[in-house]
Amino acid sequence: MSVAIKVENLSKRFLIRHQRRERYATLRDSLASGAGRLIGRLNGKAARDPETEEEFWALRDIDFEIHQGERVGIIGRNGAGKSTLLKILSRITDPTAGRIRVSGNIASLLEVGTGFHPELTGRENIFLNGAILGMTRAEIQRKFDEIVDFADVEKFLDTPVKRYSSGMYVRLAFAVAAHLEPDILVIDEVLSVGDAQFQKKCLGRMEEVGRNGRTVIFVSHSMHTVLSLCNRGILLEQGRIAAVGSITDVVTAYSEQGASCGMSREWAGGDGPGNEMIRVLRARVELNDNVTNGCLTVNTPFTIAVEYRTNLTADLFYVGARLKTIYGELVFPSGCAPMLIEPGVYRSEYTIPGDLLNDGVYTIDVGFVRDGANLLYRAEELLTFEVHDVERPPGAWMGKIPGTIRPRLDWKTERLSA
Repeated sequence: MSVAIKVENLSKRFLIRHQRRERYATLRDSLASGAGRLIGRLNGKAARDPETEEEFWALRDIDFEIHQGERVGIIGRNGAGKSTLLKILSRITDPTAGRIRVSGNIASLLEVGTGFHPELTGRENIFLNGAILGMTRAEIQRKFDEIVDFADVEKFLDTPVKRYSSGMYVRLAFAVAAHLEPDILVIDEVLSVGDAQFQKKCLGRMEEVGRNGRTVIFVSHSMHTVLSLCNRGILLEQGRIAAVGSITDVVTAYSEQGASCGMSREWAGGDGPGNEMIRVLRARVELNDNVTNGCLTVNTPFTIAVEYRTNLTADLFYVGARLKTIYGELVFPSGCAPMLIEPGVYRSEYTIPGDLLNDGVYTIDVGFVRDGANLLYRAEELLTFEVHDVERPPGAWMGKIPGTIRPRLDWKTERLSA
């Protein structure tokens, strides 16, 4: 099997600028500082200031091969370097070091609007993207009706795409990328913008692309989607490769990585997830007092607790949480009753009873909502924890019991006749 992509010693460095922590700065100081930087650049001596600039390596010494026809899922926590890697593979940005060898043309769908000209119509953008991919006009025309039918935008085909909704934009962009027969199809999590029916169509199309011998590279936080689509996986952790292999083994490594560090999180200085309205301060999985070994088992009740700061005053405010498996499957949602809230620091919690969850790794998303439908902020994968099985009696079911939940239910059996 021929190699579609070969990556050798790939690294990408960014320079992060920080504002100096000065008590105040006069206009004269700002003008003098700006003039000094300008003169330095003109003289080719724009030296870095260690007090205001630091290096950040988004990727470091990455090596891997992707063979033709493989469907590869790239996974990892936020900030692991997934999007940076895709941008380098798509030649949107250059690496700091290392090299990439690509056999064939690449079609990329990395974010809403990538590769489209907002002033052109949908029809014109189909031909523009096809030309960028090296397709002839005749080849594009042969696929044109199929693209329009898949995207379901026939009514707006001659409307400038700047007037499209985000869902229409993504539908057309994906249809173009997937139907113009690129050798390599690169997809970021942008498909989450579409509805469930369209996502199902997209996954079916990507499976078809893979079966036809073309290569698919897919980034997603949904482990369920990655497992259903991909046959190989790459796990990134802090810009380095943590695992490469079959998608099942890589997802397992990802789940173990998350479970080992996510049961309690606290952000120093109040710099946690959030925005100007809501800021998470700490989150914990708390076990009952009678649990001394710190092990969360299938029959252990536990509490999910979140502390947060808000500057809001609202009559209808509530906190909701979604419990998901490590594969992205929703187990159940839960939320508190709407309440009056005023500026301050709050703690919200709820308890999950024992004898409910099956053994496995789970994540918690927490959302903050005002006025019933106004989502203020959602913290994805705020906590990650593992529920362990307990020793079963002799003759019991061997291996993992199927299902996401395994509640202990009362069964009764009576003899009805001889």
